[in-house]
Amino acid sequence: MTERERMELGLVYDPTDESLKGEQAELLEMLYDYNNSRPSEQKKRDELLKKMLGSCGEGCYVEPPFYANWAGKNVYFGNNVYANFGLTVVDDADISVGDCVLFGPHVTIATANHTIWPALREKGMQYNRGVNIGRNVWIGAGAVIVPGVTIGENSVIGAGSIVTRDIPPNVVAVGNPCRVMREISEYDREYFRRGEKIDWENIVI
Repeated sequence: MTERERMELGLVYDPTDESLKGEQAELLEMLYDYNNSRPSEQKKRDELLKKMLGSCGEGCYVEPPFYANWAGKNVYFGNNVYANFGLTVVDDADISVGDCVLFGPHVTIATANHTIWPALREKGMQYNRGVNIGRNVWIGAGAVIVPGVTIGENSVIGAGSIVTRDIPPNVVAVGNPCRVMREISEYDREYFRRGEKIDWENIVI
């Protein structure tokens, strides 16, 4: 069994295998071009993003710098995904992102993991588990999402949170480890911040 086959099956494998490293090197050339593009080169950025990502819907934007092990090859964006500066994806396994997801600055999504057993870790061996982020999720600045996690639709992950387990839909979750604080409710329709009302009469949706 090749190292690529072991990787795809979710087994412990050697990520320094020459065939894997060669493919990564080619993809990272595109990522370099993306991160070194000028703000006025939006068309170039759009084209590169669609080439780099596994799939990319309409209206997506990723602020450079963008960091990715495989240049986003294993990242699948829905429509209208926005990532602020410094999004880091360790995309050795699939990262699925639904429509209208927002990433704050310096969010990290990891799919790669190393073994606890020292002899394997010493050799750099790893295994991967995918991450799934549902539609209309907002992930606050500096949050970290670890391998194998699913975040349900409409949920909000507080800034700086470390998401180590699945988060259900329609909740606000915060902390290290990230835990559900409360459900999203009618209160959130009325207030955008504690004591500060949303002026619906002046908002056009």
